[in-house]
Amino acid sequence: MRSSSEEVKLRMLEVSPEADLIRDIRDLLKRTIIQAATQIRSNRIQKENCELDWSDKVETYNIDDKCIGYCSDSTDVQSHPSSVKFEENASTPKTWAQFSHDNISRAEQEKLASVQLRSLINNIIHDASEDLRMQRAAVSEAFDSHCRELDGAKLRLESHLQQILKDIGDEEANIENLKKAIRDKESFLKVAQTRLYDRSCRPNVELCRDEPQFRLVNEVEGLTVFLEALKRKLMESEQNLKNLEETRMKLEKEIAVKANSIFIDRQKCMGYRVRYPVDLEVASYQQ
Repeated sequence: MRSSSEEVKLRMLEVSPEADLIRDIRDLLKRTIIQAATQIRSNRIQKENCELDWSDKVETYNIDDKCIGYCSDSTDVQSHPSSVKFEENASTPKTWAQFSHDNISRAEQEKLASVQLRSLINNIIHDASEDLRMQRAAVSEAFDSHCRELDGAKLRLESHLQQILKDIGDEEANIENLKKAIRDKESFLKVAQTRLYDRSCRPNVELCRDEPQFRLVNEVEGLTVFLEALKRKLMESEQNLKNLEETRMKLEKEIAVKANSIFIDRQKCMGYRVRYPVDLEVASYQQ
């Protein structure tokens, strides 16, 4: 029969693996969030690079398209002698193509990294959800099993208590019968002793050890021995009653402990677990 502290320790052992699993998943998700945030920053940087390159190319396209429209009759053509020289920071067709290729390549790499990271996150969420579901089911089953065990133990204790209460009632009735028997025998003993006392007052030769005298002495001796036996039996019954009362108090305490444990596990703990997130809530970002 477990004590209250032992039952609390047992419940802690049952729930501890789930708490450890939740902490591990929480830490994993935190690391995954950091990884996703880093990837988002890389995506934004590459997006800005691609947008700048695209903007420059659009502007260059407009300039070249404008240049195509120039002719000798154009009114907005002017003399620009200094424009003949090459700019020092000017690119070559090779470096221009390489720059564009690198931008596209880096963008594709970040895009692929994002796809792989999303797949990894999906797997993490799925595996975490599955692990939590299985652990939740295991803990719920452990709670149900423990509650059934507590119910069975409580019923056995209550049955035992009912028997003890019946034994207490029987023992109290037995004590009352013994006390009545002792009172009755003491009354008979007093009668016999009074007869002996009165007969001891017979005068002279009349103080005879006759048959009534011997029978009275035997009766007193027999009643005395019987009374001693009744008193010993009474003491034993009173001790048994005391032991039964102590057992009753222990049983009532154990029943109260079991009832409290059932209330904690079934009403409080299981009540909290009704609000346990389901799989779809864990993976709701995918919906």
